[in-house]
Amino acid sequence: MGQDLPYDAYVRWFRNAAPYINAFRGRTFVLAFGGEMVAEAQFPSLAHDVALLNSLGVRLVLVHGARPQIEERLRARGAQLRLVGGLRVTDETALACVKEAAGTVRVEIEALLSMGLANSPMAGAQIRVTSGNFVYAKPLGVRDGVDYCHTGEVRRVDAAAIARHLDENAIVLLSPLGYSPTGEIFNLSAEDVATATAAALKAEKLVYLVDAPGVVRADGELLRELPVDEAEALLREPPANVRDDVLRCLLSATLACRAGVRRTHLIDRHVDGSLLMELFTRDGVGTLVAAENFEGMRRASIEDVGGILELITPLEQQGVLVRRSRELLEMEIERYTVIERDGMIVACAAFYPFAEDRVGELACLAVHPDYRRQRRADALLAHVEREASRQGIERLFVLTTRTTHWFRERGFHEAELGALPVARQRLYNYQRKSKVFIKDLAAAR
Repeated sequence: MGQDLPYDAYVRWFRNAAPYINAFRGRTFVLAFGGEMVAEAQFPSLAHDVALLNSLGVRLVLVHGARPQIEERLRARGAQLRLVGGLRVTDETALACVKEAAGTVRVEIEALLSMGLANSPMAGAQIRVTSGNFVYAKPLGVRDGVDYCHTGEVRRVDAAAIARHLDENAIVLLSPLGYSPTGEIFNLSAEDVATATAAALKAEKLVYLVDAPGVVRADGELLRELPVDEAEALLREPPANVRDDVLRCLLSATLACRAGVRRTHLIDRHVDGSLLMELFTRDGVGTLVAAENFEGMRRASIEDVGGILELITPLEQQGVLVRRSRELLEMEIERYTVIERDGMIVACAAFYPFAEDRVGELACLAVHPDYRRQRRADALLAHVEREASRQGIERLFVLTTRTTHWFRERGFHEAELGALPVARQRLYNYQRKSKVFIKDLAAAR
């Protein structure tokens, strides 16, 4: 990365990644990918990224598929490839191919994670990989007249056994195979295994590497964030352009969120480094399905003072905002509303009512440079206007030096200083020469 970025950009990226490094240490992630990825040239790069996560203290469970490897063996035997409803009918011949393919893929992954070559990302990694009979399964049986034979579904996951290996800093590797108490072997979908495992472990994240940038609208727009209820609505009427494998992963993502997994991610397996970019940048590169809002507006608390200062200090230095001390912010924090995005304050605004005059002041309206032009300032303004109206405030004013046009476009008109409450006139800074703009909230309604 240092060769691709100027040094200052590299340092900035590394500093921005630091909160995630701290937050992820000791957390459990489940990473699921198909057999297609194992068979392609970019898989060693994924192995390097997995090693990096392991070295940062992330507890990792890898769930691999083996579809292309199974189909290759079936074709070699001249056997029939039979899929019904996206599920393979696993007869005796198919089961033999499944066992052979899963074993081969497992060994290949273990070999790549065992590399320790000098001058490589895995130098000195000394990763331990653990596999075993952690997944218990039951047969699908006969459905809609189709006997699925040795195709099964997850009955339960031995979370305690997996956790013991994770506690020892091992990576747990799971195949799309499950076992019954009677000694039978069942062919499972990797998505089913990943979802059940993430839920059983109460994983922080479940990540799917898919054959697309994520979930993409018909117009080509990538859906970067989907609350789980919106994802479920999309599954009821899926866009025609979304691949079936992406829809299967999206369904698994919603099931995982409903089962207690906080966040699931769908990212492009063809992009080198997509896993790191998704996890260590605030906006990521794929689609996030979240059990709770990734971004939301709320009343500020004393814990937000540092984040607000970080947001507004550059604007104060540019003269856009009047300077506010930490002490003043702490005293007036209940006046502030913030928009928080993945733990970062990206926008704020303050509201000061002058109840006797039925006038209120909008102050300290600020949005982080990376998140402008996305109507967050409009959302804060609308929130303040609703709060003002609720308190019986009839007019809202703002003092500004640089953003007069923005306020004009939103119904404010320029006024004289004398239009302000007397108490606010006494605090006017004649050196800044801020312009006064007022909005009639009753007329706006």
